[in-house]
Amino acid sequence: MKPDPQRAPRDSTQMTRVNRRHILETVSLMGIGTTTFQRALADEAARKPGLTSEQISNAEWVAGITLSEKQRMELINRLDEIRKDSEQIRKIPLQYESLPSFRFDPEMADPGSVSRAAGKPVWLVEIAEEAAPVMLPEDLSFTAIRELGLLLRLGEITSVQLTKFCLDRLTKQDPVLNCVVTLTEDLALRQAKQADDELSAGNDRGPLHGIPWGAKDLIAVSGYPTTWGAPQFRQQLTRTTATVARKLEDAGAVLVAKLSLGALAMGDQWFNGQTRNPWNVEQGSSGSSAGSASAVAAGCVPFAIGSETLGSIISPARRCGVVGLRPTFGRVSRSGCMALSWTMDKLGPIARSADDCGYVLSAIHGRDDDDPTTVDRWFQWPMKVDWSGLRIGRVTNCETAIPEQAAIDILKNLGAHIIDLELPRDIPEWSLTGMLDVEAACIFQGLTRSGNLEGLNSWPDIFRASQFVTAVDYLQASRARFELMKKMTDVFRKVDLYVGGSDLGISNLTGHPSMTLPVVMADIKPQLRPLCCTLTAGLHDEATLLAVARQMELKADILKHRPRP
Repeated sequence: MKPDPQRAPRDSTQMTRVNRRHILETVSLMGIGTTTFQRALADEAARKPGLTSEQISNAEWVAGITLSEKQRMELINRLDEIRKDSEQIRKIPLQYESLPSFRFDPEMADPGSVSRAAGKPVWLVEIAEEAAPVMLPEDLSFTAIRELGLLLRLGEITSVQLTKFCLDRLTKQDPVLNCVVTLTEDLALRQAKQADDELSAGNDRGPLHGIPWGAKDLIAVSGYPTTWGAPQFRQQLTRTTATVARKLEDAGAVLVAKLSLGALAMGDQWFNGQTRNPWNVEQGSSGSSAGSASAVAAGCVPFAIGSETLGSIISPARRCGVVGLRPTFGRVSRSGCMALSWTMDKLGPIARSADDCGYVLSAIHGRDDDDPTTVDRWFQWPMKVDWSGLRIGRVTNCETAIPEQAAIDILKNLGAHIIDLELPRDIPEWSLTGMLDVEAACIFQGLTRSGNLEGLNSWPDIFRASQFVTAVDYLQASRARFELMKKMTDVFRKVDLYVGGSDLGISNLTGHPSMTLPVVMADIKPQLRPLCCTLTAGLHDEATLLAVARQMELKADILKHRPRP
């Protein structure tokens, strides 16, 4: 009688491998030790079946605790229970888009922000738009959204013509910039034809009707790949369309391309190489909204949508010398977009001017049931500033960079009231950003467990290390984050917005809106290039940010400068 292969005993090598794996899983759940330490402990325990009191004792210094002998023996039993529970949880078929049962709320620390965001701030004044005639420019590449809209409505150009122009420019520029993942030509021409027909019939959907745009390739669009910049998802197709893309389609905008992002939203390196800065093609465009900033700066699209978790709009917009608006957390729906951090991800526009960003935000903001973090708060565009009622902060407890000083000088010249201000520095914000790493490691745990991590920039080490962060430490970071949020509430009791401050970590953790603005040209090889300041405002006060920036950019007169091909 032949032995039943299903019941045949495993050889000792296989048993050792299984035991070692179980031990690694169990100890990682405790968050004890480095990867090297974990493997050494697992190897020792695998040779001696079952964890021992001595092994637990040797690991206590790493965990920062001291146990009695009785506690060690109890812990051995508990670890086995944890392992069994974890194995059951891992059998649950969770998808990349599966949400946790909690949500981040930036208004927790500032309940008054809800009432303040219910209507127009007293220092903002509505602008009556003028339908002044414009001439068809020789080069459409750097024409503002409002001017393009007037040209479309006057019949000086059609959306199909404008769309073909952008598709052609993307095709010609991409071999140098490496900013395009997928051209959406068929979809674009259908949308443009529809826009022309509707405008001709008097059906005007608003300022973006007939205007081409580009989407960071973590925004799902039905029928097209959504690659997340990573080789593991290069062929990923979706039947869904992200809410932000659907809202832009409803506004009549025309999607011409899915634009590059660093692998899994890190940096400017993706599976086809590095995206380049149009002002210096020997330099990367920064990331992770690398293609969005590059394509806008090169005049390939009037605007693009990027995303930010910890600098991914602000950083490439500064590098490429364009306007990038990172809205308040919860202002724009992320449904249908790759998640990296449920408590920090945000979507926003990248364009050549504050005015253009204002029109885009008007179309994409608002509550969405598919993203439970979203809220409805007042926003209106265009607006202008009454400087007499506005308080602007100059951050004094960090170095003032050249563009920030230029911004302060412009604001003083405009008549703004400047107040010296200190940002909270007693809470180490960059330590708290480990929450992002843990959330990302959770989302992409399947890649880590399968060892499928090639081509993901620095993510592999982050994903592996995050397996050893305890739930206790994650929650302690969350508590410290709330204290930081309360300190920032105090900041905005003193000012309505502030300039600079090296606040990328702080404002992303607290959910405050921020933006970049080109304010000065610098003589940097190989050509003059714009340098950007940053502006940060109170929760849901993007209208103030944009209105201030609009006046500043008129004074700075930077928009006339363009990168050489």
